[in-house]
Amino acid sequence: MKISALAVILACALPEAYSKKVVRIPLNKRTDEEMVANLNSAQKLEKSLRGSTHTRNLKEENEVIKDYANAQYFGSVSIGSPPQSFMVIFDTGSSNLWVPKKGCTHCGNPFFGQKSKYDHDKSGSYTADGKDFEIMYGSGSVSGFFSKDSVILADDLEVTGQSFAEVQDAGGLGLAYALGKFDGILGLGFTSISVGGVPTVFENAIEQSIVDEPVFSFYLGDNGPGELTFGGYDDSKFEGDLTYTKLLQATYWEIALDGVSAGDYKAPDNADGSPITAIVDSGTSLITGPKKEIAKLAKAVGAKSSFTGQYTIDCATLDSMPDIVFTIDGTEYTIPGAKAVIQASGTCLFAFMGADFPPPGPQWILGDVFMRQYYTVFNYNEKTIGFAKAVSTEA
Repeated sequence: MKISALAVILACALPEAYSKKVVRIPLNKRTDEEMVANLNSAQKLEKSLRGSTHTRNLKEENEVIKDYANAQYFGSVSIGSPPQSFMVIFDTGSSNLWVPKKGCTHCGNPFFGQKSKYDHDKSGSYTADGKDFEIMYGSGSVSGFFSKDSVILADDLEVTGQSFAEVQDAGGLGLAYALGKFDGILGLGFTSISVGGVPTVFENAIEQSIVDEPVFSFYLGDNGPGELTFGGYDDSKFEGDLTYTKLLQATYWEIALDGVSAGDYKAPDNADGSPITAIVDSGTSLITGPKKEIAKLAKAVGAKSSFTGQYTIDCATLDSMPDIVFTIDGTEYTIPGAKAVIQASGTCLFAFMGADFPPPGPQWILGDVFMRQYYTVFNYNEKTIGFAKAVSTEA
């Protein structure tokens, strides 16, 4: 389904009554070198602790199918009155907001990975809740308790009475958190997968009528910062029209893939006739797929497995590397071969990773490697995702 792009003008250029309902948050981009080093360090540790054949099990529907080792984009959010600022990953693959509390354990140290910590005693808008919070990640759990306070997005969009978690122990995220530049996570999935069933920040923003439209949009620049827009989208950031596809279900932002192909590789259909599933996930930098399929795809593009479990490719061959094509609802979305590679410290990392998630987990995760190529619009009420070719930021 295609519609003509509707302009969402810069908030400062709009009338006052409208400008407060469409806001933008700059997204800082961690360098490729730092992201790859962090990813490799976390994976080496994981292998030493669990063995290379470890398989995830989705034990409950609020288990998050990642550990943020390869998260690359983060932005600012404030909580409380007066506001306390935190750097968070705006994550379409989860649904809770959490930040470390004052006194949190395994929450950074004075020498590296120092974290901002929430102090409810300093907030005049804080309300106690006290219910336990625990969320499972691939490497373990993050735990704390729920509280309520005001959450401020982009300085002037205030969600009041928002339930969020004060995390007391973030040890379950391991090195991914210790080395990361983020303090917490702001989930942009659906309330159906929220721990405790608490409404998400964006759902409350809709209910409190503080966004113009039930829409948020991501623009991820190739070589620079990205931008997250709440309440609309920015047609200066993409070319042509948006093409929308319906969600399979309102849990993750999960869609059906018609196919995946590259060179002589073509992903097989599911034997039972069910759709190939994928989630569009801003909290994952790489693209993941079933381990067997990623091995075949890597071979088709000339990538080889490394000792870290990642695939690398000869940097001299990038110009001849075949494109990777995802077909969604009849439309082909092409990732040029060279854009499916992350270059860091003289190494060319193939930005696809094998991961097997048993049902109800997805078969594929379309992370930032995909979203950098396609401006992505998430419509909460219509339960659709729109894609359009992103404007390049390359010099």
